Amino acid sequence: MIALMLIAMLVGGLWIVGSLIGLIFKLVFGLIGGLFGLLAGAVGLFIGGLVMLLVLPIVALSLLPLCLPALLLFGVIWTIVHIARRPAIAPPASH
Repeated sequence: MIALMLIAMLVGGLWIVGSLIGLIFKLVFGLIGGLFGLLAGAVGLFIGGLVMLLVLPIVALSLLPLCLPALLLFGVIWTIVHIARRPAIAPPASH
């Protein structure tokens, strides 16, 4: 019975040591993977922003025919408002 208990304790001890080694590996590789993930995300955001800066003028030009009526209406309203805001010309003073 004592021999069986010693074998069980030996197996349990080896199991705990193996679990601790696995925990250390999981922690280390998780931290390294997280750092690489953050780095990849930052590089992805940078490259995505660069591509957006390159593509945005092309997209704006392709949407111009769709937005042209609204832009013309805005321009007419803006012109009317600015003409109406001009100061009135004072009549010449009579002596």
